[in-house]
Order: sequence, then C-alpha cells, then structure tokens
Amino acid sequence: MTSTETARPALGGAVRDLALLPKGHLHLHLEAAMRPGTLTEMCAALGLEPPRTSGFSGFTEFGECYQALLAVLQVPANLARLFDEVFEDQAADGVVYVELGITPTFYAEVYGGAGAALEQLIAYADAGSRAHGVAYGLMSTVDRTESIEESIEVATLAAAYAGRGVVSLGLANDERGYPCRDFVDAFAIAKAAGLQSAPHAGELEGPESVQEAVDLLGADRVLHGVRAIEDDALVAELAARGIPLDVCPTSNVLLDVVEVLEQHPLPALLAAGVRCSINADDPILFGPNILAEYQVCRDVLGLTDEQLAACAWTSIETTLASEAVKTAAKRRIDAWLS
Repeated sequence: MTSTETARPALGGAVRDLALLPKGHLHLHLEAAMRPGTLTEMCAALGLEPPRTSGFSGFTEFGECYQALLAVLQVPANLARLFDEVFEDQAADGVVYVELGITPTFYAEVYGGAGAALEQLIAYADAGSRAHGVAYGLMSTVDRTESIEESIEVATLAAAYAGRGVVSLGLANDERGYPCRDFVDAFAIAKAAGLQSAPHAGELEGPESVQEAVDLLGADRVLHGVRAIEDDALVAELAARGIPLDVCPTSNVLLDVVEVLEQHPLPALLAAGVRCSINADDPILFGPNILAEYQVCRDVLGLTDEQLAACAWTSIETTLASEAVKTAAKRRIDAWLS
C-alpha cells in the first residue's frame, strides 16, 4: 500500500501524502532500525544463522531477539552501513530530524572503550546526516536492568558529549522491578549538562511509572507513556505542562501494552490535550516504519490530518533540534495542511 491509497481526503477531495509531511522520529532504537534484507546479507557474509525477528511472545523474548541483532554489528563496516541505511530510510519517509537511541557499551570491545565507541557512532551519524539531509541527535541509553554504577557511567559519558552529537539520556529495557526512582542520580548528571531527559515509562508498568519519570527524572519527553491514560489527574498534568509522549502504536500491540490497535489510547490522549509524537520503536521487529505508523494512525486510529500534523510538529518542536530545522519544518507542516 502506498502512503495515499487509503488516506482520508482533504478538502476538495485531494489526499495529503504522509511522506511529504515533515516529521521527527524520536523513539527509534538503532540496531532494530536495520533493514531485514541487510540483516540477511550480513549474516550470510559472516556465516551466521539469521536471528528471529518475529513470532516472539512478550517483552522477555522481544529483548532476546533484539540482543541477537548485535552479532552482525561488531564489524565496523556493517555498523557504518546500518547508519547510512537508517538515514536513507528516514529521508524516504519524510523525516527531517531523527533521534537515534544508542548504547555505546554494545561496541566498546570493538572500538577500545565506550568513549571511543561513542565517538565512532557520532562519526557514522554525521556521515549519514550529510549524505541524506536528515538532521540528528543521539539518545545515549541507560539499561535499567544493569547496575546503578553503570547508569552513572553512561550518563557521565553522555554529558561529556552534550552539544557534540548527544542530545538526550534515555532509560530502556524492562520497567518491571527497575523503577525510574533508581536512576535519579544519572538523570541529574544529564540534565545538568543540558541533555533532555527521555526515559521509557508507562509501557509495562502503569501511570505511577510515568509520574516518577516526570517528578523524579525531570522528563522532558516520556517514551511510550501511554498508560498514563489510566490516571485522569496525570493526563491533565501532562497536558497542562506540555510534557510530550513519544508513542509507538504497533509496538504497544505486539508487546501486549494494548490488546488491539483499535483500542490504542493515542486518540484519547490527544483529545485530552497531551502532546504526542508518532514513532516506530523497532521496525525490524515490529514491522512498520515511521511512515507506515502515520498511515496506521490515520487509517485505524482515525486521526485527522490536523492531528497528524500536530504530532509531526510535536516530534520536532519538543526536541533539541536546531532552530533552523524547527523553522523550516514548521513552515513545511503548515504548507502541507494548507
């Protein structure tokens, strides 16, 4: 299906092409942004059996599938190719700013330490950005299932590269048993350096997780956050404070956060005044890329073009993208609607 085949008509019967809507992509984990064909080719070249990328049940199996992707990326040329293709794919989907979730420790052994690995990741991102015309920031990610000491190390390294490619500190992996409150010190380091706080919350745990992300980690954005819908007061707070949720509808269905796509709370959150962006999370594991997610939000969730444009503006305006990127995107979003 193309981006226009089942789209809702705009005034006059025209259909607005979602590929032409300038958008940010803020919730995208680097390794899982790999093309399926690329994974197959890399595995063949290394003599590896391609890992499973579908058919998992629940978050634990999903995490195992994700980790299996790392085997082919310990080759520098493969990691460089991944970055280039990710930026090429974002450009094709109408993305003008991408915030890639990265974990430098995944590549520390290859490059001689986490710091050296981060420098190389920034270099690959710079090259991809120049080649395909997509601005970027990197979200250095704390694994909430690792030690508190490691979270401090990740935050300290990220802070050292604030303004030099790194724009935010994330917090990912299984929420259950690893609450936001355990990572206050790490996020304080990041915030002091001028990084945005962008933890995962309100995915596998309920609204209390989102509340902690906001109150204790100073969340500038919450990745997922959709279970905030279970607490009216929290929804009202998010709306009043303008704290956005970086939402991934298909991911939420496949990881059992919501039972079926039609019941996804995104429309209700938007109706309540909560700012939301639309994202793909892990395309190689969940299927849709960001353009397809926008199409799903239009066709299945019933979002209007005005709502989709608002989500697109949220995905750029609420980030540390440059003022030049924001100004150009706002002008083009307004033109897309007019």
